[in-house]
Amino acid sequence: MFKINQNYLKLQGSYLFSTIGKKVRTYKEENPDKNVISLGIGDVTLPLAPSIISALHRATDEMAAKETFKGYSPDLGYEFLRSAIAKHDYEARGVQIAIDEIFISDGAKSDSGNIGDIFAEDNKIAVCDPVYPVYVDTNVMAGRTGEFDSTTGKWSNVIYMPCSKDNNFVPMLPKETPDIIYLCFPNNPTGSAITKNELQKWVDYANEKGAVIIYDAAYEAYISEDDCPHTIYECDGAKKCAIELRSFSKNAGFTGTRLGFTVVPKELISDGVPLNNLWARRHGTKFNGAPYIIQAAGAAVYSPEGIAQTREQIDYYMNNARVIRDGLLEAGYQVSGGVNAPYIWLQTPNGMTSWEFFDHLLQNASVVGTPGSGFGPSGEGYFRLTAFGTYENTLEALRRIKNL
Repeated sequence: MFKINQNYLKLQGSYLFSTIGKKVRTYKEENPDKNVISLGIGDVTLPLAPSIISALHRATDEMAAKETFKGYSPDLGYEFLRSAIAKHDYEARGVQIAIDEIFISDGAKSDSGNIGDIFAEDNKIAVCDPVYPVYVDTNVMAGRTGEFDSTTGKWSNVIYMPCSKDNNFVPMLPKETPDIIYLCFPNNPTGSAITKNELQKWVDYANEKGAVIIYDAAYEAYISEDDCPHTIYECDGAKKCAIELRSFSKNAGFTGTRLGFTVVPKELISDGVPLNNLWARRHGTKFNGAPYIIQAAGAAVYSPEGIAQTREQIDYYMNNARVIRDGLLEAGYQVSGGVNAPYIWLQTPNGMTSWEFFDHLLQNASVVGTPGSGFGPSGEGYFRLTAFGTYENTLEALRRIKNL
């Protein structure tokens, strides 16, 4: 008789955003006259930039001609895209990344879950708390997290690194030594950023302990402060200890077209085995490549027009972030984030739990956000709002919240 992966049975309830979706659908069915504004799931609302759309059309036309038709893409992705990434995302910041260290994928979410395939089951992970749920849940599926304690909301084999207002939502180096460290900056959900000096401490720590850092830089395009690094490879020694995940979803609006990449430096070695080789084998075996037309669109992001047009979109969202942040502060909320990231992290009022505040906002203001407890135990008592809505909806949502 066949057997299932018992680790899946350990997962706690539904995926956070699935639960939110169910609650919102129920509310809309019961209140069809209400105009619900979502500042919850981090999905973009602006259309793809004109230069990207033009590239999509050109690539689509190429697929209609025998001379320019493309079949399977190369394992690592098309060289034209990897070269553009190496030049604009790394070389422009004084970092040398070879194109065979760049692996094109269908998004950072997939890679953050799949990267665990190349690590042994008995590795111990460390995560920020609160944290993007995929990091923990995919390790639950892989059997690395131990048992769940419902009283603490923690897994027995996970090292939690609390991020609170006392440490500006940037974690401290853990006392217990981890094997795999997940870091995300600018951070989802707290919106916090990390300085280069602070990140260098993590790189030095990982190299000292023989740990690997999985560095999620999906929101680097939103950084506005000069002392915040855009890539972990700006830190000395990072190529020996860090894998970086990147996404086209938030910087260029590819949430519906799906494109991302992962950097695995050849200097990153464990027991004499380069992780670059392992990821290349995993990538080639389990992934058939992002579509040509999507990779062509991705390359357009790095054109002069693409850079200008996506920058304009990022500025639009960050203006929304400023509106939310300033409006909440004016209304007396305790708020962080919204400066280097499109997320605003607020303390729930009047001692409400995260889900109580979620229900309060939905029922009384028809506004959707994300309960902080869904990101981990230290997220209880906090709430995440996103800046990815339209400007008009953002203003209306703030008006409703202020009137509560």
